[in-house]
Formats: sequence, C-alpha cells, structure tokens
Amino acid sequence: MATTKTTKKEAPKAAAEEKAPAKAKKVAAPKTGDKPNALQKPLQPTEELAAIVGSKPIPRGEVVSKVWDYIRKNSLQNPENKREILADDKLKKVFGKDKATMFEMNKYLAQHLK
Repeated sequence: MATTKTTKKEAPKAAAEEKAPAKAKKVAAPKTGDKPNALQKPLQPTEELAAIVGSKPIPRGEVVSKVWDYIRKNSLQNPENKREILADDKLKKVFGKDKATMFEMNKYLAQHLK
C-alpha cells in the first residue's frame, strides 16, 4: 500500500495553494457621483508649476507623472545618484533650490497646487 504523507514543511504550502485563487481583489474605479479621493481631485497649479504641467486643473498623480516626464526628457537626474534631481530654470522656481531628491519633490509640488 502506498500512502502519501505530508510533512510539516509541506502542509503550509498545500494550504496556501488552496487559498491562492481568492487572493487578488481589484479596486473598483470610482462610480460617477462618488467623491474623488485626494489623488483624483483636480488641483490648480501655480504659474511656476504650470510652465511644466500646463495651466488647467489636474489631479496630483498626473502632476507627478508630468514632472517626471519633464525630468527624463531634459535629462535632469544626476547620473551618479539617480535619486537626485538637478533643477533647470523652470524647476528651480518650483523647488526653490538647485537640486532636490525624488523624496523631497512631492513636498515642493504640494506647495504649488491649490
């Protein structure tokens, strides 16, 4: 008679495999009439920021994407330290200094969105 035994190490794997199909829940897009969250709410950029992202109200997430597109297009990342952004004339007006880290960038962008 051949019987299969599960060891202590195999038991959690088997239990995890049984639960696997129910793990991925998708977040539903907001329905019309729902209140937008902070990232979806269109905000008005200041004149300094509008020079980079445009003058129309735009959601915060799109502002960050457009600023990163601008940084990549103009090769403004420090080649030795990719986390550092070397500001050109337009970005100096937004950052208030010659360079900033990618982590500081959102702090400066928030000051230019109303």
